[in-house]
Amino acid sequence: MAALKNQLIVNLLKEEQISQNKISVIGFDAVGMACAISILMKDLADELAFVDVMEDKLKGEMRDLQHGSLFLRTPKIVSRKDYNVTANSKLVIGTAGTCQQEGESHFNLVQHNMNIFKFIIPNVVKYSLNCKLLIVPSPVDVLIYVAQKISGFPKNHVIGSGCNLDSTWFCYLMGERLGVHPLSYHGWVFGERGDSSVPVWSGVNVASVSLKTLHPDLGTDADKEQWKEVHKQVVDRSYEVIKLKGYTSQAIGLSVADLAESMMKNLRLVHPISTMIKGLCGIKEDVFLSVPCILGQNGISDVVKVTLTPEEEARLKKSADALWGIQKELQF
Repeated sequence: MAALKNQLIVNLLKEEQISQNKISVIGFDAVGMACAISILMKDLADELAFVDVMEDKLKGEMRDLQHGSLFLRTPKIVSRKDYNVTANSKLVIGTAGTCQQEGESHFNLVQHNMNIFKFIIPNVVKYSLNCKLLIVPSPVDVLIYVAQKISGFPKNHVIGSGCNLDSTWFCYLMGERLGVHPLSYHGWVFGERGDSSVPVWSGVNVASVSLKTLHPDLGTDADKEQWKEVHKQVVDRSYEVIKLKGYTSQAIGLSVADLAESMMKNLRLVHPISTMIKGLCGIKEDVFLSVPCILGQNGISDVVKVTLTPEEEARLKKSADALWGIQKELQF
C-alpha cells in the first residue's frame, strides 16, 4: 500500500504544472468570501488563492471551501499570509481596505486605504507581473488611480469594479417599473460610483425604443412620474443594506465574478467599469470613472464612445473635478 501511494505521488509530481487560469483574492472579509463563492460557482479558475493578514480566519475559510470542493470544478484552493501564494495569477482581485467611519472625511478614507495599497500592490506585482488588477474597495475610482500609480501597470490592466453593479440594479428597478424583464431593458450608470453617479437617461431603451423619446421629461425634475427616483434607489441601495446587516457583500461578489468571467473567458462584453477617461468630455486630468468598456483577456481593450447630453457631460465632468481634487493631495 505504501509503495503504491509513493509511486502515485511521484507520478502526480511529474505531471504538476503551473496553473493556467489562476485567480487570487486579496482581503478575505465578507466581500472577499462573496467574490470567492461567485467565482467558484462560475468555474473560472483552475486555482484560487487567498491572502489576508488574519491568518486563523483565512485558514478557516479556506478549509470550509475545501470541504465542499468536490461540488465545484476548481481543483486547487489555497491560502496564505505570504503573497507568494498568488504567484503566476492571471487575475488579482483586491478587496482589502477599511470602511468609512462615522465622521471620517472622504480624503482620510482614501489615505488609509492608499497606505494599505502601498503594501499590497508591490507584493502582487512581485509575484504576478503580467496579471490584471481588479480593484473593489471604496472609493474605487480613486483607489484604482492609486493602484495604477504604485503598480506601474498599463492603464488597461488596472480595472475598477465601478458602476457595474449600479447599472445592473438600475436595469432591475427600471424593468420592474416597466413590467419587462431587466435583461430586456438597456440602461447605464456612469461616472463616480455612489452618490454622484450619472444615470444616462438619454440612452435608456427597450428593444431599441428610446424611453426619452416617448417621455421627454424622463429623469428630470419636471417629470410628474418621478422616474429619477429610480436612480436615487440605486444610490441608496448600499446604505439600506448596511443599515440592515452591517455591510454589503453578496451583490458585490456576483458583480466581481461577472467581470472576472469576461476577462478569464475573453468574452469582450461591454461593462460600465472604472478606467482612465482623460480626454473624454473635455476632462484633462488623470482620473478614473465608469464608462462602457470592452473587457477581455487583455483587460480593457476599448472604450465605447457614447453620445451624452450636455447635462450628462457636465455631471461627468463634475465627478472628475471632485476626484482630481482628492487625488492631487495624495502623498505617495
